Amino acid sequence: MSDQISIGERTMPQPLAARLRPETIDDIVGQEHLLGEGRVLRRIIEQDMVSSMIFWGPPGVGKTTLANVIANRTRARFINFSAVTSGIKDIRKVMQEADDNLRFGEKTIVFVDEIHRFNKAQQDAFLPFVEKGSIILIGATTENPSFEVNGALLSRCKVFVLKPLSEDSITGLLKRAIASPNGFGGQAVDISDEILHTLAAFANGDARTALSTLEMVILNGDFDGKTTTVTTETVEQCISKKSLLYDKSGEEHYNLISALHKSMRNSDPDAAVYWLARMLEAGEDPLYIARRVVRFASEDVGLADPRAMEMAVAAYQACHFIGMPECSVNLTQIVVYLSLAPKSNACDVAYMEARRDAIAQVAEPVPLHIRNGVTKLMKEIGYGKGYIYAHDTEDKLTAMSCLPESLMGKEYYRPTVQGLEGRFKERNEKIKEWKRQHKDD
Repeated sequence: MSDQISIGERTMPQPLAARLRPETIDDIVGQEHLLGEGRVLRRIIEQDMVSSMIFWGPPGVGKTTLANVIANRTRARFINFSAVTSGIKDIRKVMQEADDNLRFGEKTIVFVDEIHRFNKAQQDAFLPFVEKGSIILIGATTENPSFEVNGALLSRCKVFVLKPLSEDSITGLLKRAIASPNGFGGQAVDISDEILHTLAAFANGDARTALSTLEMVILNGDFDGKTTTVTTETVEQCISKKSLLYDKSGEEHYNLISALHKSMRNSDPDAAVYWLARMLEAGEDPLYIARRVVRFASEDVGLADPRAMEMAVAAYQACHFIGMPECSVNLTQIVVYLSLAPKSNACDVAYMEARRDAIAQVAEPVPLHIRNGVTKLMKEIGYGKGYIYAHDTEDKLTAMSCLPESLMGKEYYRPTVQGLEGRFKERNEKIKEWKRQHKDD
């Protein structure tokens, strides 16, 4: 008899992340805002009162794990669906079975991983069965469900937002993996707390990445016959981030985004592109950078170049559509554009000054003449009295003040002469002069 084992007979060991997948709520790391004692999602699961819901969060934060915990606790039939491999025929077949089972009093929970990958027609196939209660739909997505899930389906689901795991949570998870019988509990592993924190930082809130990386560094560690020792060199070889690795939730993360922001503000495209590359090559989320760039477009460019924000939002959308590494050039384009754009912080200054007054005088009433007199009583007590509709005037202007009396004459927006904002400054001054001349009209 041959000693060879066919490929079909081989049993491949499960990855560490699969071996350590939690089976109960208490095993889950992180998401205390949803699963802490007394929190709504925990109560729903413990009481088996699950309704249609969507788990939204980045990869590796526990969306599928939560679905498995629900599957372990529920008395309903639980069906796992993949948006990658399932078509409309598969959906309709399962939906019909769920419809039939409901007649016999059996609930059906359908879990759809990566629901954002389903097109509109596929999502629509679920809708009538969710509406009449044939199924309870649980979807998991890394994308904003407001954009990726049909409105009609979304309106029938409660959205739970899962957060990236903290570095401390991931470090604890790694220590548990080393001690657990399902992990490396049967081996002697020598790995420092510093290396564990490095792996936790590298994972960027993703438990699956953290466990996969831990497994890789231990399997590639130095084994002397008794103990596996993980060194810094082993970690650097496994993650290929020796010089660029940084803690994305710590000081260096903020130092680099600050360097990018200040380089653009200083109109230095070369420095801005360098700091951009530093972040992207260290594994920073391009959408995080794109969001900061959108903020910069208004905070530091503003109306000196009104197109800056349009282009920044377009860059964000490009990053969303194509991801890394292709979107690096989209970010480079907007970073260079903003670096060379004329600068004005007049909008930012205007808001911050108005914010201070709004907080200090939080109860300041809206002047009666610009309130809406929608009922007879409101009109009788003066709502809308004295209001002038600007479009009815020859110059499309009125001298009417819209600020509370205590802030009369206050100026928040003080435009610069940079770029196109010079035109806004000129227009603003002409409007104010007109109002001064017609104040007594």
